[in-house]
Amino acid sequence: MTDATTGAGTGVWIQGAGELASGVAYRLFRSGYRVVAAETPRPATVRLQSSFSRAVFAGRCAVEGVAGLLVPAAGLRWRDDAVAVVVDPSAAAMPALRPAAVVDARMTKRSPEPLPAGDAPLIGLGPGFHAGRDAAAVIETHRGARLGAVIRSGPAAADTGVPGAVAGETSRRLLRAPAGGFLEPAARIGDLVRVGQILGTIGGEPLVSPLDGILRGLIHESVELYSGMKVGDVDPRGESVDPGLISDKALAVAGGVLEALLSLGVVPGTIDPKR
Repeated sequence: MTDATTGAGTGVWIQGAGELASGVAYRLFRSGYRVVAAETPRPATVRLQSSFSRAVFAGRCAVEGVAGLLVPAAGLRWRDDAVAVVVDPSAAAMPALRPAAVVDARMTKRSPEPLPAGDAPLIGLGPGFHAGRDAAAVIETHRGARLGAVIRSGPAAADTGVPGAVAGETSRRLLRAPAGGFLEPAARIGDLVRVGQILGTIGGEPLVSPLDGILRGLIHESVELYSGMKVGDVDPRGESVDPGLISDKALAVAGGVLEALLSLGVVPGTIDPKR
């Protein structure tokens, strides 16, 4: 494979490199698309082991065997060998790269701030997007029978504020900051933990495990936190869960994005010289 390419026809820009965005990036890269994933300087990603945003902190990472490489915005190019991760929260480098399509995976769950997509079709993930108005297609992210569905007219399901059930647990499995400040971890992603165990401190206050299970996600210690912010999650299924694997939800959403791209004529392995 070559180190880089300037062809735009198979390039997809993903705004975001968190859990769902990374499932999309992984599936598109495996399908033959070139992918750029843009992030903030300090991503508030919880499931770091399965997210390309980890490259922002480490310089490089791998998600299920697909490499993610942090690259500077200046001189950004499509890559054949890795998902290119760039710190570019406003997508300022997007117009010069002329992507064939744009995926907005910021998951703000409200009406999105516009991205400079130009004439490239935009695919939005989840609540806040309305297909036919601010996106060419919207992908359903709400767990249920329609997860991953491609919406071609109208909005995604509204945000309920309640995470999907895992082994019967919903909100209780989430870890939230007890105070503002920075995490000083006392446990690592992948550790088996017990209810009441202190997993670290934030602003001098203990971060306590709400149940028995595996620590599936934990925010990076360089991210400044506010009280009540989501900082991790404990999966009650325990050691049967691999925190490094992309979730079933992320893969389903990624499948919807792939369907939308193909239906829009954005096909891997083709280059449109007009773009």
